[in-house]
Amino acid sequence: MVLDLILYIIAYPPLWQVLILGFAGSLAIAMVAIWFERKAAARVQRRIGPYWASPALGGFLNIIADMVRYVLQQLIIPGTVDRLVFYFAPIAAFTISILPVIFIPLSPKPEFWPVATMDYSLLIALALSTLPPLLVIAAGWSSNNKFAVIGSMRESYVITAYELVAVVSILSASASLLTFNLVYIVEAQQPFKWLAILNPIAFLAAILAVLMSTSAFPFEIPESEHEVVAGPFTEYSGALYAFNMGGAYVRRFVYALLIALVFLGGWAPYVPGPGPITGYIIPSLIVVFKAVIVVLFISFLRAVYGRYRLDQALGAAWRLAIPLAIIGFGWSLFLAYIGVFH
Repeated sequence: MVLDLILYIIAYPPLWQVLILGFAGSLAIAMVAIWFERKAAARVQRRIGPYWASPALGGFLNIIADMVRYVLQQLIIPGTVDRLVFYFAPIAAFTISILPVIFIPLSPKPEFWPVATMDYSLLIALALSTLPPLLVIAAGWSSNNKFAVIGSMRESYVITAYELVAVVSILSASASLLTFNLVYIVEAQQPFKWLAILNPIAFLAAILAVLMSTSAFPFEIPESEHEVVAGPFTEYSGALYAFNMGGAYVRRFVYALLIALVFLGGWAPYVPGPGPITGYIIPSLIVVFKAVIVVLFISFLRAVYGRYRLDQALGAAWRLAIPLAIIGFGWSLFLAYIGVFH
């Protein structure tokens, strides 16, 4: 009885999905991604990387030390900034980055999280995921600093380039399955009819869109420190800078969750059973595991690719990514026409 009560408390949807996997999980995966980026880049470049803090853990505690440093660091606010927007933008961007988790199903059981099983869950999650970059632009504009403004403008160019790619490539699943319900999209891929296999073109376009949308290498354009100091975040310090930096990793994790559901079969091939463990916790951990693989793959690219110039990144978007997304969408329509999922 006591064990069952504890399990139901842990699996209580607002606690498990929003706080544990959404907030705490995003922060934990962001720390793992940053550590993996540093270690992978160091290994490729024949360096040690993080080591002296907790060498037995590969220097992982160095990431925690960085977090503590950001929290305790003095918050310096220039006198010329627009204070309301300067404070509000990074906090709102970080918060909104987590909100799509509310509409992302981690289990097909509606009794655990009915919000995520609504018919338009994919559209709502995509719409929310496109909002944080606008607040990044507001953060740079409110800084009243020419380097921050230039970084914000570069961000707006990247947004224009990636947004269409992200929407078209991820919505290709809806074209194949004739639904915006993420649960139906996952269930149609049971056991191994994953869209990453059946439509690799749209899958590749979606990965490129995530790279561009979260400023991951080789598209780390707005924060190109050797060109425009620190981009939109030039005037930020302390905890506010941590919100800005962490928000990109949270968005990357949320996009990875969507990719895991839309292209990698979600909890498939596992078939959820009754109860909180087999019906909710296990399938959600499978989805998170697939999302972590996507995040680590994206993080690894820092070790093998240099940063593109802005014109190169935009050229890759308009000449490569958008045509790929359109071709992938067309292939999805063909899959629907021949009845692969029906």
